[in-house]
Amino acid sequence: MNELTWQWAHLTELSAEQCFSICEARQAVFVVEQRCAYPDLDEFDLNAAHLIGWSKQHVAAYLRVLAPGTKFDEPSLGRILTASSHRGVGLGRELVMHGVKYVRARYPQHSIRISAQQHLSAFYESCGFSVASSPYDEDGIPHVEMLLKTDGHKEHIGEPEHKKA
Repeated sequence: MNELTWQWAHLTELSAEQCFSICEARQAVFVVEQRCAYPDLDEFDLNAAHLIGWSKQHVAAYLRVLAPGTKFDEPSLGRILTASSHRGVGLGRELVMHGVKYVRARYPQHSIRISAQQHLSAFYESCGFSVASSPYDEDGIPHVEMLLKTDGHKEHIGEPEHKKA
């Protein structure tokens, strides 16, 4: 596998081809692989910070960061994916850690909340997150909210909002 180039960007900073590659990767994972018809693109994309792991011109890994108060009170990571061609080599963990580092630098007093597919909760726990809600259905897939707390910052752990990140 070739080396990746990591890029943080807002949509307005990306070319049409780069935006297309991101949409193509998200569609391949969240709609086709998971057989889940839902509106992947949403209003959150417009103001999110997008992290793309590029393998040449293809998306190998991707996530987006939403600011506090956008989806949750806390900042959140969402649309986390590793392309099928790049799985099994630890790239998912590297991706999540890049996302956590970005959020910690910008929002140091905040914990990080995610809406995770329930079957991936052990992976996110290995990245430091803890389950923070009962399971709920999101587009036919069981999800749980998970929280990565910051030291000394108390969080309210409540029921999920049931929005896609």
